[in-house]
Amino acid sequence: MNVPEGFKSNNTETVVFVIIDHELAGYIALSDKIRPESVSAIKKLKDNNIKSILLTGDNSKVAESVSKTLGMDSFIASVLPHQKLDKIKELQAAGEFVAMTGDGINDAPALAQADVGIAVGSGSDIAAETAGIILVNSNPNDIANLILFGKAIYRKMIQNLVWATGYNVIALPLAAGVLYNQGGSTEPTHWCHFNDY
Repeated sequence: MNVPEGFKSNNTETVVFVIIDHELAGYIALSDKIRPESVSAIKKLKDNNIKSILLTGDNSKVAESVSKTLGMDSFIASVLPHQKLDKIKELQAAGEFVAMTGDGINDAPALAQADVGIAVGSGSDIAAETAGIILVNSNPNDIANLILFGKAIYRKMIQNLVWATGYNVIALPLAAGVLYNQGGSTEPTHWCHFNDY
């Protein structure tokens, strides 16, 4: 099999060669188009100190190119469908809190294992059934916004717990009269007794 003269493989493309009777008849270059919203979504995550990792069945060259184009922290390439679950478990064992986004049948076990599974609405029914969250639109910015919204709610929840604890530690003892004899009482400290003669 001879590669056509002048053949060049773009790093974001997977090339499939067409062979007929042991002769190269042609080739097809396949690639996923990177959506413009993906770049801004990854930037939002990065600006909020949230790591992003590309977990894909594509080869390393494609994964590296896509990961760099998007500004992601790293990538895990050539992952077979049954290995996605193992990769999520490895990240969790390393102490990572994992939110995974997926849309295919092969993503379902990993979505179920992730701390937060996010299924894209345009994906398979099985992925949607195993994920904790289902996005109606397939906009990557929705994923970033969802994660940031969750973080904001968590911060507010912690803030409320701190205020509630402070209130209970300080205000409840006051209400129970702990400071009654600490100068907070209106009871006179000297008594005068008058006898009626």
